[in-house]
Amino acid sequence: LIETKTEVVVSPQDNLEIRKITLTNRALEAASLEITSYFEPVLDTYEDDLAHPAFSKLFLTTEYVQDKKVLLAYRRPRKEGSDRGFIYNTVSVKGRVIGDIEYESDRFAFIGRGNTLRHPEILKNELPLSNTVGNVLDPIMSLRVSVSILPGRSASITFITGVAENREK
Repeated sequence: LIETKTEVVVSPQDNLEIRKITLTNRALEAASLEITSYFEPVLDTYEDDLAHPAFSKLFLTTEYVQDKKVLLAYRRPRKEGSDRGFIYNTVSVKGRVIGDIEYESDRFAFIGRGNTLRHPEILKNELPLSNTVGNVLDPIMSLRVSVSILPGRSASITFITGVAENREK
């Protein structure tokens, strides 16, 4: 039996959201769990995304910054001098981590042919995330961590998502 508590905080002064998931193992034996996040970045105005979401996604590039353990997506400028915009996603774990952080930025690789977000290929067949980035037709941002939790103990997984005007910020 795993008890789950989720806390969501949106910063009033910074452009970021924090989602903390605390998992407590109420069973009599250790539990190994995979926690996978998923969202579809936009980085465009609401009106432009609403008018043509598929076109808007064509201008996003994804990148994983290994030393900072951050998945980035940024807008390739459509014309000279236009804003670029960045969105980032990272995860922090308080507890026993198994293996490395996995990441995915291609929606098709995550969902698979003929599947839906309710039953994506990646979860249905217990596949690892592909750890690929770049210019994808339908970008997503997904991170996965695996944790081991001893009986009566807890692990906290914190996902941080934010937007910034430039890479340095």
